[in-house]
Amino acid sequence: MPALPIKPPLTIRLCQPRGFCAGVDRAIQIVVLALKKYGAPVYVRHEIVHNRYVVEGLQQLGAVFIEELHEIPAEHRDAPVVFSAHGVPKSVPADAVARNLFYLDATCPLVSKVHKQAMRHQRLGRHVLLIGHAGHPEVIGTMGQLPPGAVTLIETEADIDRFEPEDASALGFVTQTTLSVEDTAGLLKALEQRFPDLKAPAAESICYATTNRQEAVKEAAPGADLFLVVGAPNSSNSKRLVEVAERAGAKMSLLVQRASEIPWDEIGAVATVGLSAGASAPEIIVGEIIDAFRERFDVRLDLAVTATELENFPVMRALRDVELTAADMAFVNGGN
Repeated sequence: MPALPIKPPLTIRLCQPRGFCAGVDRAIQIVVLALKKYGAPVYVRHEIVHNRYVVEGLQQLGAVFIEELHEIPAEHRDAPVVFSAHGVPKSVPADAVARNLFYLDATCPLVSKVHKQAMRHQRLGRHVLLIGHAGHPEVIGTMGQLPPGAVTLIETEADIDRFEPEDASALGFVTQTTLSVEDTAGLLKALEQRFPDLKAPAAESICYATTNRQEAVKEAAPGADLFLVVGAPNSSNSKRLVEVAERAGAKMSLLVQRASEIPWDEIGAVATVGLSAGASAPEIIVGEIIDAFRERFDVRLDLAVTATELENFPVMRALRDVELTAADMAFVNGGN
C-alpha cells in the first residue's frame, strides 16, 4: 500500500474578532423573525448585508430582494418590507408610508447614530462633511438624512482642496462607519489643517466592529505569506481589511467570498496564512476555507485575539414575541 503523501506544514493565524457584528446579526434576525411572524414573502430593500451566502439563504426562506419599493407587486402590498442594515435616506420610509406599506427598519444602530450626529451638526448651523465612499448604501443613506446641499462627501485630499465652504467656521464632520482608521485619520488631519474650526461628532463614527477587526488583522498580518479576508467585493469593511493586512506586513492579501475562489496555483509556497472575515461574512465560510487548507496542508491554528465583543442590539418591539429555533439561531449567527 503506497504511503500517503506528506502534507507541508501551515500555520493559519485566525483573527478574533472576525465575521458577523451585532448590527449584521440584528438585521438578519429581523428578516428571519419577520418571515416566521408574517410568512413569505418578506421584501427586503437592497441586500440586507453585503454577502451572497446570507442573501441566498434568506431567499430560500422566502425573502425577496428588491432595489426600490415600486418593485413590490400590488397583490403583495400587505407584505412587510425590511430596510437594510446600511440605512436609507429619509425619502424611503416616506415613500413606504405614501404607498401604505408596512416596513421594518433594520438599520444598524451605529449607522443611525451617525445619522443623528449629522442632523445635530445641521441643527447647530454647521455644513456637514461626510468622509466616505461615493455610491455606498450607507453614504447614500446618511446624505439622505439632510436636505440636498447640506452634506459634502469627502473621499480624498483632492476633495478637501476643492471644497469652498460658505462659512469655514461652521463645519462639522461625520464618517462612514466601515472605513479604515488610518485612512480616516489622514483625511481628518488634512481637514483640520485647512479648517481649524471643524467640529467633531459627539461620538466616534467608525464602529467598534470595524476597529476591532482591523486591529486583529494588524496583529496577524506581519510576516504572513498570504492573508485572506472573507467578504464580498461590495463590502466596504471587508475591502478595508485587505488594505490593512497589506499595510501591516502580509506579502499578499486577497478578498474571497468562498473557498472555491482561492487561487491555489498563484499563491505559491506558503507557511503562514492570516485569515479574517468582514462584518457581514458568516463563520461557516471561514470553516470552509480552513477545511480547504487542511486538504492540502498539515494545518496548525494560531489565534490572534485582540478583543472580546459582547455587544447585542435587540430587534424592534414588533418582533420580540417571535421565538427562534436552534436552526434559526445557527443561520442568524453565520453557521456557528
